[in-house]
Amino acid sequence: MATAAAAVTRGVGAKAAAALRGGCRTAPRGRPRAGPVRHLCTAPGTAPDMKHYLWERYREAKRSTDELVPSIMNNLLNPDAIFSNNEMSLSDIEIYGFDYDYTLVFYSKHLHTLIFNAARDLLINEHRYPVEIRKYEYNPNFAIRGLHYDVQRAVLMKIDAFHYIQLGTVYRGLSVVPDEEVIEMYEGSHVPLEQMSDFYGKSSHGNTMKQFMDIFSLPEMTLLSCVNEYFLKNNIDYEPVHLYKDVKDSIRDVHIKGIMYRAIEADIEKYICYAEQTRAVLAKLADHGKKMFLITNSPSSFVDKGMSYIVGKDWRDLFDVVIVQAEKPNFFNDKRRPFRKVNEKGVLLWDKIHKLQKGQIYKQGNLYEFLKLTGWRGSKVLYFGDHIYSDLADLTLKHGWRTGAIIPELRSELKIMNTEQYIQTMTWLQTLTGLLEQMQVHRDAESQLVLREWKKERKEMRQFLPREQGAGIHMSVCHLITRKLEIGNNILRGNFSSERFKFKWQSWDLNTEVLAPKRFPFHPQLNEMTSET
Repeated sequence: MATAAAAVTRGVGAKAAAALRGGCRTAPRGRPRAGPVRHLCTAPGTAPDMKHYLWERYREAKRSTDELVPSIMNNLLNPDAIFSNNEMSLSDIEIYGFDYDYTLVFYSKHLHTLIFNAARDLLINEHRYPVEIRKYEYNPNFAIRGLHYDVQRAVLMKIDAFHYIQLGTVYRGLSVVPDEEVIEMYEGSHVPLEQMSDFYGKSSHGNTMKQFMDIFSLPEMTLLSCVNEYFLKNNIDYEPVHLYKDVKDSIRDVHIKGIMYRAIEADIEKYICYAEQTRAVLAKLADHGKKMFLITNSPSSFVDKGMSYIVGKDWRDLFDVVIVQAEKPNFFNDKRRPFRKVNEKGVLLWDKIHKLQKGQIYKQGNLYEFLKLTGWRGSKVLYFGDHIYSDLADLTLKHGWRTGAIIPELRSELKIMNTEQYIQTMTWLQTLTGLLEQMQVHRDAESQLVLREWKKERKEMRQFLPREQGAGIHMSVCHLITRKLEIGNNILRGNFSSERFKFKWQSWDLNTEVLAPKRFPFHPQLNEMTSET
């Protein structure tokens, strides 16, 4: 894989590079030559046929790409792999921490439909929205995490790590906004930093932009777009800021009023994906003398029922500290909130907390008090969470914890990357880019016509890839996590509840295993975790 990766990331590899050169040379740059400069691949006194020359280089590069693809196909990415960004020895890890939702516990596809329907009904019943919006149903393929929503313009879009709007991904309601309209609307495709969301997805410039980073936000994005669609289709004049706030409040109330929690507790097998290896993994960590803690925003009774289902009624015996309703990300930054003990009946006690005891459940609190009471600091702590910013970023940047990002989308993205069509297209796309870089020095009119054709082909390929892999706004999440990778998470994992992942974890020697990065093509920020004793 390393050889194939190097070849692809260089553009065309050694064979393709040779094809591009084609045995033809120009004068060395920076050194004047006596006499006239001869054109490439021409005999003295003959006129150069640049069109023929360029297309010959094109065909040679195409052949080299076709030869390269089989070697890549023999070294596919493992969708169930773990990816490491930094080398880490498990012997250095003494404490393991976990979020609950979408980290220890994964939910079925029914949950987002439940949230969407409940919030939609709250809009109708409590915010007096038209009853006709009930005809809209949740579409799990409409949106992904990381998208931005322009509150005042009521458009949903993908913005890359350089703050450029990805044309073709801008939606008003359920319809794509034409590129020309987007460019006119934003006076280009770049969004200034002051209009972007801050680190936690909140707008730093009034109500301009909101970024959706939580998995629970997928129904919110879809509901916003559906209600926008209804108003637009029926020519109803409305205030986009009010719509955004009402949808946001309705989604919040599904959680705050316990609608979601009660529904899950009433039919736990429908909503929670059972994973039989979960207890085995946690038990192995405990057997090796590792400390474990759980920090979640979910309420005590809800967590207890879920953990009892997937781990067993004695699940609290495995954890040294359990904190519920932590209100992350405030938990990591607000020093003012003390811990409160929760008794067996769920009643909050008023005792001052001097020590976090095993077997007890605590509510709220803050990270600074947590560090003071436990002494669990620095790189000996490895914490797993699913929210790229509020779960993980501060822990790495401010406190030096090792962190593991649980990103469910990676598994499906890697399956796409393993298809022959994707590999063929991406390899040729990079090869063609390399060809353009080398041949752009030819400025004559005939050469420029050929280069324009190549650029047109490259543009069509770039537009073709996302539409083939899910249409419109449902695009690769791998590009959306780039900013996250830059802040130093140590592990990326598609699904902590994956049985293959847990089997691999169980097979590791927690006292000697070293986890090291291994580079992959196309997305060099993804590094499969390799095990070295």
